[in-house]
Amino acid sequence: MASINRVILVGNLGKDPEIRHTEGGVAVARFPIATSESFKDKNGNRQERTEWHNVVAWRGLAEVAEKYLKKGQSVYIEGKIRSNNYQDKDGVQRYSIEIVADNMTMLGSGRGGENGSQNGNTETGANYGTAGNTAKPEMSNSSFDSEPDDLPF
Repeated sequence: MASINRVILVGNLGKDPEIRHTEGGVAVARFPIATSESFKDKNGNRQERTEWHNVVAWRGLAEVAEKYLKKGQSVYIEGKIRSNNYQDKDGVQRYSIEIVADNMTMLGSGRGGENGSQNGNTETGANYGTAGNTAKPEMSNSSFDSEPDDLPF
């Protein structure tokens, strides 16, 4: 039987991406994303629960994250869940879960209260990434303006 490991997140960055490079020069970005849900408890009081997700982006997607993503921005992430286990410096076995991003779309400036991003980026809503993590903007709807209006459907 086939299996699927796919995650879709829409949330806000908890801090600016941290970029590092492997010994081979491959860019790796790490950043946390917060997702929140609201619900009413058994007493009818509104509650909010926030989950934090550690996101990892590689290669071109990492470079786009470094250039355009800032703390507080809203972002759409597609990827897969990866779990890691390791021993810390005291020899204690530790576990971590991270989201390996395959696709990223910047949704706006987030909750920072500013109009636009801090770098003057006007590309909010641009889509970056493919399965190979290369940075390519998604084709915009304006490319369909040349289509004839008399389509049969």
